[in-house]
Amino acid sequence: MNQMRTIDLTYGAVFVVLMAIGANITVWFPMLTIPIGGADVPLSLQTFFAVLAGLMLGRKLGSFSMLAYMLVGIAGVPVFAGLSAGPRMFISPTGGFIISFIFVALVTGWIVNKPKQNYSFVRYCSAALLGTAINYIIGVTYMYAASNMWLDVPLSYTLAWSGMIPFLIKDIAFAGLAALFMVRVIKRIPVLSRAKLSG
Repeated sequence: MNQMRTIDLTYGAVFVVLMAIGANITVWFPMLTIPIGGADVPLSLQTFFAVLAGLMLGRKLGSFSMLAYMLVGIAGVPVFAGLSAGPRMFISPTGGFIISFIFVALVTGWIVNKPKQNYSFVRYCSAALLGTAINYIIGVTYMYAASNMWLDVPLSYTLAWSGMIPFLIKDIAFAGLAALFMVRVIKRIPVLSRAKLSG
């Protein structure tokens, strides 16, 4: 990665904060938690912000900001869902979703960082949907493995996926909103275009 500018660090820090806010919507609205396979899985805006990080910041800075978010949580700052923190979160069924955010931003940013790109809704939406798919493939597979291998909570892969349908529908809708948001703002904030093209 090229040497980071102050504005790059600022954007990255903003997304660390947004991820923390998005993870803890259920702290203020506890009814947005759904029990799946013996675990309470919260509705959140994390996937939306991880996708947006890739779209806005590009693959390098976007994935770096997601890595920073994960490391801040591991260090003990309560930025994960339910104001939780620490490495123990990666033993839980939802630990894979936290890991996946790095790859969500990386792949999403890579798609929109291609040379001679056209900043169109279709391109942004395709990138956002692929990022969402990566989030769920990694997250649900990790949930299935965690439940059956070390948490001793029998859970079929089909049941794991079927339980995520409400969340998936929500995040597909938010992927479209992220794409629409980018089409609206990219031409109004030139620094974003320069950051994306360099990332």
